[in-house]
Amino acid sequence: MAEKDTIFSSKIKYKGVFSFQDFYKFCYDWLSEEMGLDVSEEKYTEKLKGNSKDIEVDWICEKKITDYFKYEIKVSFDIQNLEKVEITQGNVKVNSNKGGAEVKIKGIIIKDYEGKFEKSAFQKFLRGIYEKWVITSRIDQMEGKLVGMCDEFLAQTKAYLDLEGKK
Repeated sequence: MAEKDTIFSSKIKYKGVFSFQDFYKFCYDWLSEEMGLDVSEEKYTEKLKGNSKDIEVDWICEKKITDYFKYEIKVSFDIQNLEKVEITQGNVKVNSNKGGAEVKIKGIIIKDYEGKFEKSAFQKFLRGIYEKWVITSRIDQMEGKLVGMCDEFLAQTKAYLDLEGKK
């Protein structure tokens, strides 16, 4: 069984005007193109409430780093009271959305994801020695990189929402 360690967990909240469709595309593109992750959508639900709707989206993003390490980033979007609005940009009226958004992210490092050290009790013992004495600094380096990736995604998401709200 591969060993999973949650290294990073955080969230941001935003309330205001933003285009959900553009925001969704921005986040997907950032994770897949800028970070090189394989993004798969695990859940997408919409609940209608009069003129507004609530949307929940869960993504699992993965990237194999080496034969031993793999990153898994879980992203959850919770969009509340999303309504269609018309805003004016310059002299042009544009359709957009208004509502609240909460983005949660969890960064997980998976060690021995192929289970190469899981064949016997002796190999599990060797894995413990390998991780504790041989690749300690490598583990720290991988964890630091994962934290940086998650932090950067949240910063880009927050900047995007702040810029969209100010148009």
